[in-house]
Amino acid sequence: MGQTARTVGFQTGERNVFFHILTACNLSCRHCYINPGQHGTGMVSREDMDAWMEIFADKEKKTNLIFLGGEPTLHPDLIHGILRAKALGFAVTVDSNGYLFHDFLERISPEQLDYLSFSLDGPDSAVNDPIRGDGVFEVCTRNLRKAVLRGFNVSVIYTVSSRNIDHLERMAPLLVEIGVKRFFIQVIGLRGKSAGPDAGGAGVAQGWQVSREQWLAVIPAVAGLAAESGIHVTYPKVFLDEGEPFECAGLAAENYFLFPNGRVYRCPLCEDHPIHSLRIAGGRLVANAGLTEDNFFKLTIPEGCVMNRLLQPDNISYDPAGRPLFRISCCLLKKEIRA
Repeated sequence: MGQTARTVGFQTGERNVFFHILTACNLSCRHCYINPGQHGTGMVSREDMDAWMEIFADKEKKTNLIFLGGEPTLHPDLIHGILRAKALGFAVTVDSNGYLFHDFLERISPEQLDYLSFSLDGPDSAVNDPIRGDGVFEVCTRNLRKAVLRGFNVSVIYTVSSRNIDHLERMAPLLVEIGVKRFFIQVIGLRGKSAGPDAGGAGVAQGWQVSREQWLAVIPAVAGLAAESGIHVTYPKVFLDEGEPFECAGLAAENYFLFPNGRVYRCPLCEDHPIHSLRIAGGRLVANAGLTEDNFFKLTIPEGCVMNRLLQPDNISYDPAGRPLFRISCCLLKKEIRA
């Protein structure tokens, strides 16, 4: 069976709004990127949810709005938010841990939601549950099956780390058996808990991260095998090929990462730090003064992504002369494979 593999370049006018409507969650995933000290501990009110979505609505541009948390289905007004977002012209996705609170599947129809995405970090409970919590695999896959049977466009997100990279190849048979057609492979980021002092764990010298050699040896091959099964696979580029130009999404696309305390980031790598370029104040989107993430996007460095060099320097290796052995792509640059 033939395949089409391509790097998904940033398109002019591309817009994505990642709307964290709360930071609370029923789980305590060991690699959670939410940082309550920076993102707040509150829940966006129904009134603010409507008002903030209107700020980003633009019916002249295709805009994806992704509801996240914490766990977004814990929010009692999520259904209202979905319907309002659709009325404003957004393509709407909900990213869930799979617990689907407030009778979510009974209160929304497949016609009212573009995508329902489930986070699953292992092909069985033995791999997934030490990362996400006891019993999570069973609950998530049960609700995933239910969503497929009810006709929802579902996808699965698998965050690759040193804890589960060796089990990624076993995901495709599970997804085929359930009926999942879209698979997003993510790379662990040094944010939130995975950037904390206990991230390494006993006997894991490299912490949660995977090496460049591990990533390149495993991810493209597994993605290709999954695509042969009829699954549309997307994963981050991470490492640029020789001669491949670096491009920053902060300059080439519109991405907004919105948190309950009103902070709006343009780069997800910055979310552990108070350098957000925008904020919502007085019902408007306001640019912050001073040194913010925007000041760094135009910088050109041999390592590629300047934010990665500043905030996650352990990702990069150098030769004896101090030259980087490889360049890091923008974390929002993706590759996709279709059968």
